Amino acid sequence: MQEARPGEKNDQCAPSGERDVPSGLDAVRAALEPDPALVERVTSSTRPWEGRIFSVEQLDVELADGSHGWRDLVRHHGGAGVVAVRDGKVCLVRQWRVALGRMTLEIPAGKVDGDEPREACAARELTEETGLVAERLELLAESYGAPGFTDEHTSVYLAHGLTQGPACPDAGELVNVVWVDLDCALEAIRLGLLDDAKTVTGILAAKTFGML
Repeated sequence: MQEARPGEKNDQCAPSGERDVPSGLDAVRAALEPDPALVERVTSSTRPWEGRIFSVEQLDVELADGSHGWRDLVRHHGGAGVVAVRDGKVCLVRQWRVALGRMTLEIPAGKVDGDEPREACAARELTEETGLVAERLELLAESYGAPGFTDEHTSVYLAHGLTQGPACPDAGELVNVVWVDLDCALEAIRLGLLDDAKTVTGILAAKTFGML
């Protein structure tokens, strides 16, 4: 069969694949079950580049209809972030992101070091970037920022029992800490001023679950 390449359209359109599933969480679980009509089988892979934080893989995949396509993937160690709220204000880290060419406001976060537990990573990054120490961290949400091309996975926690100590950012990490009113942060998300995936996920999850 003809190989499907990125940007090309199939000659024949297929049905949308909608199906009846149970309601509630059972519907979500059912929709996440592997579907033979959608599974892509990896037939070969190469790793043309590997760096300190992530690597790049090129995969050839066989689709359920027998056609083939290729996928460029970024493999990432993953990370963790923390929603820290004090006196109705959420702690955000202000920094320049070269990839975007502009400033961002993000929850304190960073990458997992080796086999480091994600909760330990979250606690470490919170203290390094802000000087805050949490008595306890509670898991809020799991986030895959761009599953179309990367397996980068961020675990987001809510901080409890905050105390202030000295910050100690990594070498070459220039950041400022700002405290933003929670209602203002929610409005900033709506307006697209706060647009970092883990930050949006964490703040909205905490608000939705009544934790703030």
